[in-house]
Amino acid sequence: MMKTNRLNIKLGLVLLLCLCFAAIGEAKISLPYLINDGMVLQRGKAVPIWGTADAGESVTLKFAGKEYQTTAGPDGNWKIMLPAMKAGGPYDMQINDITLHNILIGDVFLCSGQSNMELTVARVMDMFADEINAYENTNIHYLKVPYCYDFNEPQKDIKKAEWQPLDKTHVMGYSALCYFFAKQLYEKTKVPVGIINSSWGGTPIEAWISEEGLQDFPVYTHQKAVYESKELINNIQQIEQARGRAWQIELYKTDKGTHAQTPWYAENYDDSAWQTVDMFSPQWATNGWRPINGVHWFRQQIDLPASWNGKEATLRLGCIVDADSVYVNGKFVGSVAYQYPPRIYNIPKGLLKTGKNQITIRLVSNGGLPSFVKDKPYKLICGTEETNLSQQWKHRIGTEMPQAPSSTAFQNMPIGLYNGMIAPLRNYVFKGTVWYQGESNTGKWKEYASLLKSLMKDWRKTFGMPEMPFYIMELADFMAPDNPGRKGWAALQAQQAKAAEEDPHATLIPNKDTGEWNDIHPLDKKTGGKRLVEAVTQSF
Repeated sequence: MMKTNRLNIKLGLVLLLCLCFAAIGEAKISLPYLINDGMVLQRGKAVPIWGTADAGESVTLKFAGKEYQTTAGPDGNWKIMLPAMKAGGPYDMQINDITLHNILIGDVFLCSGQSNMELTVARVMDMFADEINAYENTNIHYLKVPYCYDFNEPQKDIKKAEWQPLDKTHVMGYSALCYFFAKQLYEKTKVPVGIINSSWGGTPIEAWISEEGLQDFPVYTHQKAVYESKELINNIQQIEQARGRAWQIELYKTDKGTHAQTPWYAENYDDSAWQTVDMFSPQWATNGWRPINGVHWFRQQIDLPASWNGKEATLRLGCIVDADSVYVNGKFVGSVAYQYPPRIYNIPKGLLKTGKNQITIRLVSNGGLPSFVKDKPYKLICGTEETNLSQQWKHRIGTEMPQAPSSTAFQNMPIGLYNGMIAPLRNYVFKGTVWYQGESNTGKWKEYASLLKSLMKDWRKTFGMPEMPFYIMELADFMAPDNPGRKGWAALQAQQAKAAEEDPHATLIPNKDTGEWNDIHPLDKKTGGKRLVEAVTQSF
């Protein structure tokens, strides 16, 4: 009996030791998402590699023929400084049992702002398709910081993201400005380029500044304090989502065109009693004293030659305010949910026919004046042939609705984006920062220069670079010359110039001449990229 007990004790001790060794063997380090396959490290400067592990765990890093060691602190954090290195790569990096691949050493830029910084390559293919389709470069890597706001504290890491090489698989998701900047910079320097794009369309500058950086603007720090309760944010979102769903349900339920015995998008529907309107006239969009929100239906017949019969084609419908669903010969071909993207709809093989073809648009107006944007392409394209659509359409109102309920854009609140999308980058080393923002501040332009100077000072402190270069992209011109909004636009451009002039390490990149009067997102991002390269390389 005693021998059996002793044997059980020995087996228990052996099992315990095995579990301890297994636990030791399973101890893992953790890396932030920035430190990953494909990352680009800044040449010519000492750069940190950091992460977390169990307290006291040894960390060994092997890179470019050298080995570095450290130990995780009591809080589990560790950091290893790599010495300044020359441009090169690709390299592998070994950190304990983790191997990172395809690492480059070159010039790394932080690009930030709102939608014109975020606008993707896919959106500028009308102007640059041939150039983009013909180019790949594995010495250019890009990381888009995922959306995140926080009103309580600066975050330690970004949400999950990956470094992406400039190849055909990833290029359409690149920022167009970042694409042309990186491409032309590499062509000039032959040095690998890394871009970290931390931007969010429609956001104002105050969302990108820390609480400390906004101390001279107490109205913004107080506004941020209102939303520190996550419970409050969740409650607001639930109420607003419920209101929005109720509006959409009523819209759908009362839309006569959707529920008619013969739906208004049907090919054989008789629209002879409908009013004929000019698509660019505001008359169909109002009742004489206010906009008609809800659903507007438009129908147009177009004659096509036999050469188009059954072939695949593309329908271009410019830009539409606000949303639309489109049908060709009674078949749904696509929809867009908001006003800014160009309407480019593929018509599959077998749908078009010789002779008369029916195009139907179901336009949804959420608020404001519904419209078709002038001086945009409205046409059918089949191979090398194309035919323009008429400005005259048959029109009928499907349902009239009150303005859609508004929702709170929490990403626009002060400080939130700094905490969620800038603070997590604080350990990364950059060559400089490109800032393209201001559209959302044109209505309060008088404070913009002061806010921009505060942002530059704030970020330099965050990144520990007192002389960090800032390249400020001038707003591209927008709106017709007689539009009253042009004054605020021009005033903000002047504020950008003022901030750049008063900061010895800031440069204004001329860009107003690339604008389009009818599009807040002009296609020409190549010219701005070229001018940006010229400014950046002056300091090389």
